[in-house]
Formats: sequence, C-alpha cells, structure tokens
Amino acid sequence: MAGVSTSHEMGLHTEPLKGRDIKTMFKLENEGGYAYSFARDVDFNKRAEMDAEGKEAPEINREIRELMDQGNGTIVIRNPGAKHSIVVGILNRMNIIVEGSLGYFGCGLLDGPNVRISGRVGWSFGENMMAGVVIVEKNAGSTFGAAIRGGDLICRGSVGSRTGIDQKGGTIIVGGDTGAFTGFMMQRGRMIICGNAGKNLGDSMYDGTIYVGGEIRDLGVDAVPEELSDSDKAWLARKLSMYELLPENGVDHFTKIVAGKQLWSYDNLEPSEKKLVL
Repeated sequence: MAGVSTSHEMGLHTEPLKGRDIKTMFKLENEGGYAYSFARDVDFNKRAEMDAEGKEAPEINREIRELMDQGNGTIVIRNPGAKHSIVVGILNRMNIIVEGSLGYFGCGLLDGPNVRISGRVGWSFGENMMAGVVIVEKNAGSTFGAAIRGGDLICRGSVGSRTGIDQKGGTIIVGGDTGAFTGFMMQRGRMIICGNAGKNLGDSMYDGTIYVGGEIRDLGVDAVPEELSDSDKAWLARKLSMYELLPENGVDHFTKIVAGKQLWSYDNLEPSEKKLVL
C-alpha cells in the first residue's frame, strides 16, 4: 500500500493514502460565488462593536472571530491603539471598520472582507491579500500591499518605499505619493499612484502595470514607459471614481510603466549584454 511519511508529535509516521481524496476547500453559494467551506455564516446587517483598549493582538483577533461566530457581519473596532498584527487572516465576506490607526502587519492574509481604517497604518499593511476591498483614509508605511494576489487595496494618503513589492495580482491605489522601489519585482496586477513616485520605480518587474499621475524620480531596471491606451484611460477613470480619487483634470496625464522583458531571458544573455540590461 502506498504511504507517505509525515512529521508530527516529535517523530515520523506513515499514513496510508488508499481511499483518500482531495479535501474540498470551497463551496458554491446560492448567489453563484465561492467561499471557503469553513467560512462563518455571518449577516452583514448584524453589527457588533468591540473596544481594543488595553488588549493585546491575540486577544483582539480572538474576539473578532468570536463575534463572527455569533453571526456578526459588520464589526467596529474602537481604540486600536496602532497595535501590530491585528485584523489578520479573515477569510469571510464581511465588513470591518477600524476607528483609529494600526501598526505593523495589519490586515494581512485577508480573503474577502471589506475593511476601512480611519487612521494611519504601519509597515507591510495588507500583505498577501487575496480578495476584498481595504481602504486606509490616511498614510501608510513601507511595503504597503506586499505580495498581494487580489482585491483592491487603497491608501488615500501617501505611502513609504517598496509599495507592492512582489505584487502578484489585484489592484493597489495610492492617492498621494509613493517612495523608492515601488513595484519592485512586480509579477502581475495593476498599481495606480496618483501623486509622485520615488527612485527605481518598477525595478526588476516581470509583468503588471504601474500608472503614475505625478512625477517619476527615475525608473528601475527593465521598467519602461508605454503609451496610455483608451482602454487604460477608461479603466483608470472607472477605478478611481469608485473610490472618489479621480483627479479634476482626468487621467490623460498619467504615465504607464510596464516591464521591458529584457530580464525574462537574462540567464541566456552574453556578459556584455547583461551589462546593458543592468
């Protein structure tokens, strides 16, 4: 019989594979969308409030899940106190309203919820986001939206360096400026910077698109401008209008940045050609 060795309880053990099947991760809802089979059954119209003052991150996150278990589809968090690593790993469609600011690694590993932060957020906000809509009303720290794969992640203010590093999908929107190395190693997805962009924009990006409404300090390795098409303009206008960030002068002035694709075959280049790329 086929078997597999697994590591648990301080030792290796063999488990039989016969008769086992792939675990069902999703279920088809009546409205036609997919949700995790273990997602909580919540009511968007059922609202609960919690006070995070004096509580540590594990307690806050545990209380959020307890409120979800009670069927609350809208949760308001007061006095978050810029604590780190809270509102993480939420895999439900629901509403979360944070009245205040969050610290590092807030709202990471989200898949589905709509979140609104009334204050500021720290480093690595929205990291590895899969789906949903997250809006930050003020500014954000560095590595905003690192490695996101889906959904809309919006900061109405300005953000730090390395915004969208290793972005794999979804949309990042910044209402103000962004720092150096924005879009570094970007693989897919789209990013809109309404203000200015720091140095090395799009450095080593493999794919994806970056739109900048202001000035670009300089472009990184293999990042090149491309003509803004009518479909680009239509998408920009629609997307920015959704979040009330459409500039008064429209979107015709935006600069479009894409991958030059020279790094796609970098290992096959001659040494002299590699110098030209870098």
